[in-house]
Amino acid sequence: MGKVIAAANQKGGVGKSTTVVNLSAYLGSKGKKVLCIDIDAQGNATTGYGIRKKGLKASAYDILIGKAKIEDAIVKTEFENVSIVPGTADLAGAEIELTQMEERFYRLKMQVLTVKEQYDYIFIDCPPALGLLTLNGLTAADEVIIPMLAEYYALEGLTQLANTLRLVRTNYNPNLEICGILFTMYDARLNVSKQVVDEVEKYFPGKIFETKIPRNVRLSEAPSYGTPVMYYDKTSKGALFYELLGKEILGEELDNKTKWRVRLAKTS
Repeated sequence: MGKVIAAANQKGGVGKSTTVVNLSAYLGSKGKKVLCIDIDAQGNATTGYGIRKKGLKASAYDILIGKAKIEDAIVKTEFENVSIVPGTADLAGAEIELTQMEERFYRLKMQVLTVKEQYDYIFIDCPPALGLLTLNGLTAADEVIIPMLAEYYALEGLTQLANTLRLVRTNYNPNLEICGILFTMYDARLNVSKQVVDEVEKYFPGKIFETKIPRNVRLSEAPSYGTPVMYYDKTSKGALFYELLGKEILGEELDNKTKWRVRLAKTS
């Protein structure tokens, strides 16, 4: 069975969608069969894969409220081994509709279980809130990636998210694990960045990814072309560091060429 990984953080603008798009693209390029599920009403992961939202047969909204099966909502992207369940603006109203439904915390999980065997990885892009949609994502997941910025305000949000994870484990998904905390838009030159990393390590020992995603213009530009950064500019820092994250998740050692590229990137 495939591994289901949710990307969650109630703060917006921390790189959840960017991580889902670029990590799934890398794993797909390595021969892994990947499904992304976009349950954010902004639909950034959907846009990041160049999927047009108009004229879709079904979307994440439809599978959550029971209008469609997940198989009917899956769209193949033009990128190797990656498919997506698109997210649309309809999801903005799903929170209210879900409150009136039976098994409202398990709606996504029940759908995911029907296709889990078909994929190596299933990524869920959660919205920037700790409402019913995110709870559905965490209940359906085996693990959670927590993208965050190396800023002090981010620490408050991490505490709230940690409380939510405890709630989910206690009531809905006892097997949920933290895959890792991923620092994004990271600037190693700033003292505050290192201080925040050290502080997070105290509370989540061993849970911080070694890979930290730096700010990168190409990484910011790629979504406007509906393309993961590795296909937009494979020589960019953004492409390199999401490759490193993919290797870290796969447990792969870095070869000498990659180590040289990393050293060069860190000095440029």
